[in-house]
Amino acid sequence: METDNVNTSILTEEILEDQRENRIDHMKYLPGMEDIGSDVMDKVISAMKNYDYDAYTGRDVLMALNHEYKTPEDFAALLSPAAKEHLELIAECAQKETRKHFGNSVNMFTPIYIANYCENYCIYCGFNCHNKIRRAQLNADEIETEMKAIADSGLQEILILTGEARTKSTVEYIGRACSIASKYFKIVGLEVYPMNSDEYAYLHKCGADYVTVFQETYNSDKYETLHLAGHKRIFPYRVNAQERALMGGMRGVGFGALLGLDDFRKDAFATGMHAYLLQRKYPMAEIAFSCPRLRPIINNEKINPMDVHEAELLQVVCAYRLFMPFASITISTRECARVRDNLIKIAATKISADSKVGVGEHSNVADKGDGQFEIDDNRSVDEVFQAIKDAGMQPVMSEYVYV
Repeated sequence: METDNVNTSILTEEILEDQRENRIDHMKYLPGMEDIGSDVMDKVISAMKNYDYDAYTGRDVLMALNHEYKTPEDFAALLSPAAKEHLELIAECAQKETRKHFGNSVNMFTPIYIANYCENYCIYCGFNCHNKIRRAQLNADEIETEMKAIADSGLQEILILTGEARTKSTVEYIGRACSIASKYFKIVGLEVYPMNSDEYAYLHKCGADYVTVFQETYNSDKYETLHLAGHKRIFPYRVNAQERALMGGMRGVGFGALLGLDDFRKDAFATGMHAYLLQRKYPMAEIAFSCPRLRPIINNEKINPMDVHEAELLQVVCAYRLFMPFASITISTRECARVRDNLIKIAATKISADSKVGVGEHSNVADKGDGQFEIDDNRSVDEVFQAIKDAGMQPVMSEYVYV
């Protein structure tokens, strides 16, 4: 495993000013980026800009709950401040909807970070290229050692993650990781940098089943101030990543805003609309939501979400469930065990266990690369498995049968 050990440093104002003057246009595609000509982004952004959540009343919320099938307007009402007064009723309705479509099952998985090199400068992320951390990348043998250790725990689903550095974590490198994962796991997910549709097709051929891409925030103006350099700065290329993944043959796609970076209600609304529009365009696609809140990162302990408390997180999760009842909803280890255990009783259907956010941590194959953010739930696979059972739920390692 390749590692870099460096000390923490602080960017000077001169460096920051130079970067401000030389930033690329965040709304224009760079050479090599596939433009699929989709109108989904424009529809999502238009809906978000027109979303006035203060216009909704408690009556609107109750009317939304009475509708068997929730419209985008109902979804907007369920995310509004007025809905907080009816949060208990919303949670009850979300729980009924979850039981109707998922029964008592809760799927389990774990993430594996195979590299933390990154070419982007995202000011809220521990992996950003200016953050002086230990960088590391697993080779094929080390990836196999990590995956075997995870598989020995009984898990049958894995999520492969890298930093966003094409020059280090090439498409071929990620494809090799998918091929190795396919030997040990029934379901292989990816959370890597956005790609073109032919690259997603290649990774699907290597064994990847689904792709998750966090938009972080759908406010393009705010997005520009948070992503100062690197390919991630290109807003439309990231927004359209899920559609390119589906064009490349991926079975499922995941969506998520990092709640707390900007107005969480508008970001949650845009996330839901994005998933909704792609579901209508690609009816066979499996849709998933993740609901992470901003967490402190290495070298910056002061990062925390704006105005997104546990009640607001519950509201978002329940709104997703009621708007898109068949979608999978994952609750991150960014949240404490208490919050996660409560949410799987109500609306969440997927939970990670024995999560590690550093490179090489599952098997301690070599000196570890530093983690992306702080986690709050360090429970093992057995502990999470038992917690699900204690809640009267059924832990599921895999629900797919391959013939």
